[in-house]
Amino acid sequence: MAQNRSSQGQGPRQRQLRVGELIRRTLADVLARGDVHDPELNRHSITVGEVRTSTDLKVATAFVLPLGGRDADAALLALRRNAPELRHLVAKGLTLKYAPELRFQLDETFDMMDDTRRLFADERVRRDVEAGEDDAQDDDAR
Repeated sequence: MAQNRSSQGQGPRQRQLRVGELIRRTLADVLARGDVHDPELNRHSITVGEVRTSTDLKVATAFVLPLGGRDADAALLALRRNAPELRHLVAKGLTLKYAPELRFQLDETFDMMDDTRRLFADERVRRDVEAGEDDAQDDDAR
């Protein structure tokens, strides 16, 4: 019995990546133009950071964040409420056999980057990193 790629621990296929990026750009354009007739959704400036697709390309999960992270829950609710209309508008720009179901999640990568910056700004971490660089230079000199 053949296993799918995800059960083998491999990443997404090239087609999934291409379709995800196409959906991301198309969705970002639709949101930027305010094509959805929902004032609640249109009051948010939403960044679409990434779109991941299922292996069969029938489900697309968009990782989104409103500008400045303000009212993230309200923006997410508005996106979910308008998912069928957004699916229709995005499908117009795609040449797929099926229009993927759109799901929305908050993009937390910006929070992770802030945490990483704070970690590297810590005096103890900086001291350890500098000590590691000094050790590497000593090894190169030998």
